[in-house]
Amino acid sequence: MNYLDFEDDVKALDQRVQELKAPYFAKGITVIENPTIIDAERRLNEALDRAYANLNRWQKTKVARHEFRPRSIHYIQKIFPDFTNLSGDRLYGEDQSVLAGFATLDGISVLVIGQEKGNDTQSRIQRNFGMMRPEGYRKSMRLMNLADRLNIPIITFIDTPGAYPGKGAEERGQAEAIAKCIECCLNVKVPMISVVIGEGGSGGAIALATANKVLMLEYSVYSVISPEGCASILWRDPKKAKEAAEAMKISAQDLFENKIIDEIIKEPKGGAHRNHDEVVANVTMSIKKNLNELIQISPEELIYQRKNRFLSIGRDVMITKEEFYKDTHINTVAFNPFNWKLLLQNNRRLVATAVVIIILFILALIFA
Repeated sequence: MNYLDFEDDVKALDQRVQELKAPYFAKGITVIENPTIIDAERRLNEALDRAYANLNRWQKTKVARHEFRPRSIHYIQKIFPDFTNLSGDRLYGEDQSVLAGFATLDGISVLVIGQEKGNDTQSRIQRNFGMMRPEGYRKSMRLMNLADRLNIPIITFIDTPGAYPGKGAEERGQAEAIAKCIECCLNVKVPMISVVIGEGGSGGAIALATANKVLMLEYSVYSVISPEGCASILWRDPKKAKEAAEAMKISAQDLFENKIIDEIIKEPKGGAHRNHDEVVANVTMSIKKNLNELIQISPEELIYQRKNRFLSIGRDVMITKEEFYKDTHINTVAFNPFNWKLLLQNNRRLVATAVVIIILFILALIFA
């Protein structure tokens, strides 16, 4: 176990418990009623309670990045045992930093997309540390459009420090791919649920988290930039990451309070890395609950609710449907080719050019 810098007491007690249990495990005994071990476990639980009682935002960031924290592949294997992985964007290639494919959940077909960081050195290099390239976003769009046509709900797992900023990725249109992916998420007519399981970093995360329901694990983080990146820009010193994390309010609790997310999923005592099975069970329960709610909603209402939640961020009140349609120009009147008022508003340059041409034509007739 890799212990964090605020877990000194936990480390000593945890190692003591493991030492006491080792002889029993060697004999294949898993149910242990030794009073000494029971007392040591009690003190360990108390130490965990103290260590995790008042974590600051930077400490929560460290928990979110813990090397043994369950990754998307763990959740997919446990929750969707019939998951079928699909590859390629049909434009350039395959991006292994994102898993995507179809599965079933309680008999309901779903599209599952998960950003994958990897678990060891080899897999992290293979997965590019969870930093998606344009191919990954375009693969996700391809499958989301397919799910939309087949009326299949979409579930995404978010865990990335951000989109890959490499030269090749930029040359292949990283910004455009992210923007198009956000647009795709906003316009699909099926239920969409996103779960932030670790880091939700910048546009690389929101490209797959523009959903009807955004859920976060208790010790996960979600922000426009990493604390180190923010500190480097504002203070020219990445060592001020703690101050940056506090200023950006990146914790699940902050985001829930500010109505950026819809639900906080409880983690096991000491974080998700201490009990994978328990956190998977909690995530499964939350996904099922929210999916059952969303499948009862009409496609039109799903799109309205999804767009409205993001347009309303930073506003004191929710946007009415009338305001929503007016702002986004997606009402039925907007598609009327004889709506001259809308034509004048949205095509001023074209109208001005047409007026000049008409005037020149009239003058030509007069002086001909």
